This record gives sequence, structure tokens and C-alpha cells, in this order.
Amino acid sequence: MKVGVLALQGAVAEHIRSIENAGAEGVAIKHPEQLQELGGLIIPGGESTTIGKLMRKYGFMDTIRTFSDLGKPIFGTCAGLIVMAKEIEGGEEAHLELMNIRVSRNAFGRQRESFETDLEVKGLEEPLRAVFIRAPLITEVGKEVDVLSTYKDEIVTARQGHLLVSSFHPELTDDHSLHTYFLEMIKASQAVVK
Repeated sequence: MKVGVLALQGAVAEHIRSIENAGAEGVAIKHPEQLQELGGLIIPGGESTTIGKLMRKYGFMDTIRTFSDLGKPIFGTCAGLIVMAKEIEGGEEAHLELMNIRVSRNAFGRQRESFETDLEVKGLEEPLRAVFIRAPLITEVGKEVDVLSTYKDEIVTARQGHLLVSSFHPELTDDHSLHTYFLEMIKASQAVVK
């Protein structure tokens, strides 16, 4: 199973390491045509406005939307979550508009307000170690969106069918359980296609 990590910005190597530790092949994606060979795609953290600009510049917008239309799983972490949202608070133009969520950028404050915590995540047996760095929050979800975890009553992990998002950076710890969960989503999607 090949899982791509959009390699425009962010912790690409760390996501690839997590994918491989979870039992799949991780591939850095630099060209839209590479998506054809993938079972799933991760959009990593970074800066959402920059990622959006680079996706437009290199022709990823329609390719990723088509990938999603085929029911192939996509996982957005931190800025990747913002890029996948239908609506961004504060006037930033939405990017992929794949997931029926509204998000607030940098909701947890600046870099110095970064922190780690253990999170209970629906679908995972053990609490997950989560690293929050200038993290966004999901402020509203559509009825088809399943909230998987909250921190201080704020939504930080959610799923909508084949789409998964987290406010935090699961790739920055040695806990690969959320990547394993994503691989299970890919396996399930491939079983449906066959």
C-alpha cells in the first residue's frame, strides 16, 4: 500500500516515517500525476495560505479533489486540516473545500503556546500523544462529520467518510496509532472499490 505525503511544505519526512512504522510505503508527492499510484494522501502541517498557493501553482487543487471524489482517503494535519475545510474564519479564502467543517487558524495561540497532551480518540484503544503547534480548531461541523476527539471541549480530530483531520501533529511522536487508523481507512476504501 502506497500512502503519499504532499511535499510542498511541512513535516514530510516525519509523516513518511510514521506511515512506514505503521506498515505501509510512504511517498513524497511533488507532482499531481503521482496521486494516481496512491491508496491515500496526507496533507501535512506548515502554513495554510502558503500550502494553498503552492497547490494552486503546481496544479494540485483539481487533482486532489478528483482523488477525493474517487473515495480515496485524505488525512490533513494542522495546516492540512485548514486546507481541507469548507470554511475558514477570519476571511481567508477556503482551499480544497472537501470537508464540511469551519476552522479557526492559530486558535491555540503562537508558537510559544505549543504543548503536548494525551488525547482519547474515538476508534483508538489507547490515549494518543498529541503535539499542538500553533494549532487550528474546528469550530463547527456538518451533520455528516464524526467528532473523534476534543481538548477542553474544543474539536481537534474529526472524520467525514474517507476524510480525516487533526489539529495536532501525530507525526512528531513515536505513537503511530492515528496513522494506523488512516491505513485502516485506506484498506476499507480499497475493499469497497474492488
